[in-house]
Amino acid sequence: MELRRRFTFFGLGFSIGILLLLFFLNGKKASCNFLPNERVLNMLRYKHRIYSDEVLQLIADKKIDSTGIANLLLNGDVDFSKSNVHQEPCRDYWINGYDKEKKISMFVQNCDTIITIQQIYLPQEN
Repeated sequence: MELRRRFTFFGLGFSIGILLLLFFLNGKKASCNFLPNERVLNMLRYKHRIYSDEVLQLIADKKIDSTGIANLLLNGDVDFSKSNVHQEPCRDYWINGYDKEKKISMFVQNCDTIITIQQIYLPQEN
């Protein structure tokens, strides 16, 4: 079989496969999180959140709001060197990121069904 005909058959099969995938996965929230940072943030995002008293005080003082915390869980970076990922039964994670162009660090405890946001570190305002 000549080379041009092989590429034609390959292109036709590839196109049909892509169309079938788009048809079957249309509207589904399918995602592929391969990197460890993405997997941890995805796992933390969908669990029930509990806030410590210190974090509730920061929210009451309007230094941060729940959308800032959600944004940090969406776009943050997990600092695995500060995290304790082998601790049982709840793992500890440090998440760094930005909210309204201010650097924020957050300490999160991940248990089976809930996460507890223990501390949030905000930059000092001068």
